[in-house]
This record gives sequence, structure tokens and C-alpha cells, in this order.
Amino acid sequence: MNAPETHTEQHDPIAESMLKTLQAQRDDFINEGHVSAEARIDRLNRGIAAISKHQDRLVEALNTDFSCRPRELSMLTDIAGSIMPMKTAAKHVRKYMKPEKRKTLFPMNLLGGRSRIEYQPLGVVGILSPWNFPVNLTFGPLADILAAGNRAIIKPSEFTPTVSDVMAELVREAYDEKEVAIFTGGPEVGAAFTSLPFDHMIFTGATSIARHVMAAAAKNLVPVTLELGGKSPVLISRSADIKKAVNRIMLGKTMNAGQICLAPDYLMVPEEKLDEVVQEIQSVVAEMFPKLLDNPQYTSVVNSRHYQRLQENLEDARSKGAEVIEMNPAGEDFVNQQGTQKIPPTVVKHPTEDMRVLEEEIFGPLLPIKTYKDFSETINYVNSKPRPLAIYYFGEDGAEEREVLDRTTSGGVCLNDVIMHIMQEDLPFGGVGQAGMGSYHGYDGFKTFSHAKSIYKQSKFDIAGLAGMRPPYGPSTERSIKMQTKV
Repeated sequence: MNAPETHTEQHDPIAESMLKTLQAQRDDFINEGHVSAEARIDRLNRGIAAISKHQDRLVEALNTDFSCRPRELSMLTDIAGSIMPMKTAAKHVRKYMKPEKRKTLFPMNLLGGRSRIEYQPLGVVGILSPWNFPVNLTFGPLADILAAGNRAIIKPSEFTPTVSDVMAELVREAYDEKEVAIFTGGPEVGAAFTSLPFDHMIFTGATSIARHVMAAAAKNLVPVTLELGGKSPVLISRSADIKKAVNRIMLGKTMNAGQICLAPDYLMVPEEKLDEVVQEIQSVVAEMFPKLLDNPQYTSVVNSRHYQRLQENLEDARSKGAEVIEMNPAGEDFVNQQGTQKIPPTVVKHPTEDMRVLEEEIFGPLLPIKTYKDFSETINYVNSKPRPLAIYYFGEDGAEEREVLDRTTSGGVCLNDVIMHIMQEDLPFGGVGQAGMGSYHGYDGFKTFSHAKSIYKQSKFDIAGLAGMRPPYGPSTERSIKMQTKV
């Protein structure tokens, strides 16, 4: 096999090291030939065992990098959220690997011709994982990549360096470098990584960074799966149970302090219910977090850069006339906090389109609330913006629900809850438009990281001769043409 053309800079030692690892993985992949179900399950089980063994260290590392991150949240999202996809893949991989029968054209089917698809590993897949759920968003995709029979190289985020170091140790303990490798470091490592001639690459992160990733991948014609974000709206119907809706919305908005690609980004509520919604938000936040600053169950903003960005967004909203309401049940002083960068859940009432909270993905505990008179305004507003990663509808009006599903386009939809659709391993997770491209999870992830190879096996009969496909053409040719073009 000829070595693929690559646009990496050969004098760059980081790029050279990565390219050497990639080529070693590709050579070993080719030498292995058919990747058996047993080999795939073994690799998945080794991942499960390593995450389980190092779970406490990973949780502590997450707490260190965020300066405050609840153990329970890390266990539910990053640890369980990594083990479950691997367990699902190991359980179902034999079924995933089975050839898929396809219909064969008449009359070839009657004469013994047969069509099928076999799913073949792509080769070496690159994983660029983010900082907000760094373990889950590394090992979740890895589960599908290994189930599909591939090798993988990982580049975790530099914003969570302690977690990255633990993951690097974990990966090197569980895998030979020819199976799964990991490179840690800053932007220069990321730039070298995206220039590698992978067989596929998955990136999870900001849309602005995705543009650079996709441009770099294009130089080597590397196909990409992009899991991005956007402004996921929450549409609250007049038919909704406000208390129940706000309870679920605020669980999603305060989880990881809103640092979730699927976090509710803004609400649209009936104008006469605005005050009721705000009051209910205050009540729910106070119930979940009687205090915030020294509460280990309320996550800090990951670093000073993002903390400052969110503060600037709030100041921008205030300066342009919005009413900004902090949900601060204990009346704590967030200005002089030590060792953390916590921001209380904060409502922005009556935001205008020139405010940054409506222009940019928030990725924090800020929640703009817009109002509407007629429900159709919500559909029109959503459709005037880039397509979101998710849309959330709360209500019991079947016609409205159907309108949301039929007239809007988003990566996914959650009805009467937020975020929960990502937990369903049998549903593909991915974006659309500026929210991303491609999807993974379960069987859909297996297919994303596989090549669907079309295979046709011809019968023992002379099909071409019988059908008049071989010159000299004659009456049988005309009969075939007439049969195939008959309207």
C-alpha cells in the first residue's frame, strides 16, 4: 500500500512524532487484516477496566481543573458516561458486524445474484476532545471507533491538563500505542494533530475552532465528524406545567454550571407568564443550591478566560438595558471569591438582538428569557437563526409539538425535558448546519466509523448475455431496455 500524501510539516518534531505513530497504527491495522469481534470486545473491555480502575483519580483531576466540580456530577457524566457506551458497544458489536442483505435487481435476483453490505473499519481515527466533559467526550467516541475495528489517536484539551495527564496514563496502561495513542499539549499540538492524514477525524468543541479543524483536514481530504453547539432554545407553551418545566430546565442549565453544548441557551415564554417563570427559577435554584460559593455541588467556570467572557456578556446586557437577576439564595459575595470562578445562575430579562447573550453561545449559567404573544413567533424566531444542536419543547399541545418537529431543524429534540436525549445510546447524537455534521452513539456510531462496502456476487449464469448487454446488440438488448424504461 502506498503511503498517503500528507500536508504535515516534516521538520516539526511534534508532527513527525504523531505521523510516525499514525503510520505505525496503520501498518499494524493492515497486518491484522480482519478485526475479529473478539479483538474489538477485548479492546472495549480494557477501556472499561482502565476507567473503572482510575475513576477516583479522574474525578479528583476534574475537580482540580475546574477548581470545583461535584464528585457526583463527574461520576454520572464522565465516568458512567464513558463506561456505558463501551459496555453497550461490547454487548452489541457482533450484531453490528453482521453483513446487511440488500435487494438485487430483477431478473438477476431470480438467477442467483446476491447483494450485501459489509461494514469495514476505516483505519486510524483522530479524536479531538473538549474540556467540558473531557473523559466522556474522549471515551464515548472511542467506544464506537473501537467497536468498528479501528485504531485511534487522541488529543485532549489543554484547558483540563490534570485530567489529560491521567487519561494519558490510563490509555498507555490499557493499550499498545499501535491500538490507541494519546498526545497532550497546547494549541501547537492541536494544530499538528489536525494536519495528520487520518482516515477519519472527530472534533467536539466550538464552531469557531471547527472551521480551522475542517480546513486543516481538507488538505488531506480527511472526512470529519463535527460535534459543535449553538444556541439551543427552550419553547415553553401556554399548556406547559411551569413548575415542572422550570425544574427540569434549571437542572440542565445549572449542570456543570451550564458548560454543556446541549445546555438550554435561552427561553421563550408566553408574555403573561414571564414573572411566574422567573419566580419559579428563583425557587428551584434555592431548593437545589441553598448556597453556592462554598457548595461543592455547584461547578465553577473552568478558567479565568471563560469567567471573564461571561462577566463581559452580563455587563453588555446591563449596558443595553436588560434586567439582570442573580439567583443568589444566600446573598453571597461573588466578587471576592478565592480559588474558584463561580457565577450564580443569572436570568437576563428582555434581551435585545444586539446583546452578546443572544448573539453568541453562552456556555455558562446565564439564561436570557424572551417573550411571545403567539406561539408561531417562537417557530419563526428559531428559524431566523442558525440551526441549533437541540430544541426543547415544554407543553401538552399536540399541534404545537408537531409544528416544532415539522417546521424546525435541529440536531435533536427533547420533549418536556432538556439534554436527556443524549443519554439514549440507541439514538444518534449529532448536529446539523453550524451545530455540526455527522453523528455517533450505538449502531449509528459504529456506522459513522465504518466503511459500508457494497458487495455483489454474480450468479453462475451468463447474465450479460441473457440480458443483451454484450455486443453485438440485438432483440434481447431491446427487450431489456424496454423492460427497464417502462413507465
